Amino acid sequence: MSYFVTGATGFIGRHLVRELLDHREGEIFVLVRESSLPRMEALIARWGTDRVIPVVGDLSADALGVEPDWVDAHRAGTGEGIDHFFHLAAIYDMTADDETNERLNVGGTRHALELADALQVGCFHQVSSVAAAGEYRGRFDESMFDEGQHLPSPYHRTKFESEKIVRTEATVPWRVYRPAIVVGASETGEMDKVDGPYYFFGVIKALRDRLPAWLPLAGVDLGDTNVVPVDYVSAALDHIAHLPDRDGEAFHLVNPEPQPVHEMINAFCAAAGAPRFMTPIDRRRTRFVPRPLTPAGALNLLTKQPLVQSVLDVATSRVGIPAEVLAHTSFQSTFDARRTEQALAGSGIGVPDLDSYARNLWTYWEEHLDDSTGRDPRVREKLTGKYVVVTGASSGIGKVTALKVAQAGGTPVLVARGKEKLDELRAVIEERGGQAVVQPCDLSDLEAIDALCETLTAELPSVDFVVNNAGRSIRRSLRLSQDRFHDFERTMQLNYFGAIRLVMGLVPAMRQQKRGHIVNISSIGVQTNPPRFSAYVASKAALDSWSNVVSSELVGDGITFTNVHMPLVRTPMIAPTKLYDKFPTISPAQAADLVIEAMVERPHEINTLLGNAGAVAHTLTPKLAFRVLNMAYHVFPDSAAAKGQVPEGGTRESEQIMLAKLFKGVHW
Repeated sequence: MSYFVTGATGFIGRHLVRELLDHREGEIFVLVRESSLPRMEALIARWGTDRVIPVVGDLSADALGVEPDWVDAHRAGTGEGIDHFFHLAAIYDMTADDETNERLNVGGTRHALELADALQVGCFHQVSSVAAAGEYRGRFDESMFDEGQHLPSPYHRTKFESEKIVRTEATVPWRVYRPAIVVGASETGEMDKVDGPYYFFGVIKALRDRLPAWLPLAGVDLGDTNVVPVDYVSAALDHIAHLPDRDGEAFHLVNPEPQPVHEMINAFCAAAGAPRFMTPIDRRRTRFVPRPLTPAGALNLLTKQPLVQSVLDVATSRVGIPAEVLAHTSFQSTFDARRTEQALAGSGIGVPDLDSYARNLWTYWEEHLDDSTGRDPRVREKLTGKYVVVTGASSGIGKVTALKVAQAGGTPVLVARGKEKLDELRAVIEERGGQAVVQPCDLSDLEAIDALCETLTAELPSVDFVVNNAGRSIRRSLRLSQDRFHDFERTMQLNYFGAIRLVMGLVPAMRQQKRGHIVNISSIGVQTNPPRFSAYVASKAALDSWSNVVSSELVGDGITFTNVHMPLVRTPMIAPTKLYDKFPTISPAQAADLVIEAMVERPHEINTLLGNAGAVAHTLTPKLAFRVLNMAYHVFPDSAAAKGQVPEGGTRESEQIMLAKLFKGVHW
């Protein structure tokens, strides 16, 4: 088999090529513009293959601008031949203008067909969209196409017209695929841009940061939508393309069960920890109401009015929602996918439930696509051009902090044991136009830290910030620690000795600069003293105390400290404690926002309300505080890992979750 793919650097295209590499044999030729060759070569290097071969051309040129000699060498019957031609290059953007849609969607499809015809390919696979159905009302099945439907935007119109070109002008066998709204990968959350439901994520984040999660918000029924993850789309494309006897058919790559818009939004609210929307009126009571009188219909009509749209643009652009998107929050069509389901039967390929992967989508957006840090002029003023040493940068809080520092114009200096992960993070930062420095180091090795400090002071123009994030957490009761004194030694070695050795090694350079700020990632446990964390809390408390003492010595040199008493964060460090899977936690991105705040504002401490309450309780009513903690000690058992056992089901789970929610963020 051999393949030709347009749009291979695009979102769906990258996943399709990966799918073909994993499950098919043969060469994969990918169309690429001359200027995009470096990007394609980087992708090929990441895939680690010699089966992907770039072919220089252009979507806007006749026959895609591919050299005639290449066409002659790969024409069926006279050359090697192309079995499958996948045309994915297009614009997938409701906000794009008419000229762009026409040039890329319509013109690009015609030029792709010209090349496919010249090559006499085995089958031309056109990736269209459910947008071709326009505003058709009711059930739209896979045999339907031109039903006289209204096409409300340039995107809808050009998707319809490009599909029509394939249906009426192709001289080779063809198949059409109509994906619904494509979101990130269900397993990783990977997405390449803000589009579709992602436009609303900024609002959800604002609600989460300002309102308690338990507060119900009033909502309305905005109709149904349909979202599918990109890994489902690419897997279905690959599978259906290789089925025999399906030429001349269209396939709906959609969720067979349409999702009410408010349920989709609530899935992301739950993933973010934001309050959810309640819809007081059951849609079954309004099913006979004419659509223009329903909330969805009224919103659709209003947002299409030029005057209303111009007013909305001013208001909604502040929260990152284009007015055009509000006009298409729901589908009037219900997409029948029985033909696709039959084609996929027995393959194991299906659409996962959104609730099962909404958190992955949210987490990826929060860590990679949320650009609010870079847009904050206050943050950019403090971080642009600054060098920020971030320890533990290969994952969790450190990784997201590095991404945010780079977004704000700073240069993160990435420090951790594993060079490979640091190199991957630097590549991501550089792809986005930022800069990063990789300095692998084992921070439990004091001599390695000394060498690191020498390198940093010699090679960097300055050391402006140090984020002491690398750490080790151990949750084990004293009863189970009698023969494990090394737990205390290794925790203190990394969390305390490693951290202060790094700061002490960099202080001379900071003194010479007459400036520097150290951010210590401490723990809410220092204020609340939860049971079973004697090794971890003691190491963090030691770092706190050391920083408090030397602050008075160094403040005259322009060197300052912030201790962030971090609540429970959803990081790889807490993953071994399965008890935490159902506990309320903050995300690494929320934690990174606190680190950015520490660098910008430079307070002596950043605390949570609960952490402060715990500190006050230990000061004013210590006996009562220890009684409460002793109760928690009996409610939350030692983990199976601490006991050296296989995990078992808990018998006091309801009590545990109740206490965890009451004392949100405390490490139990």
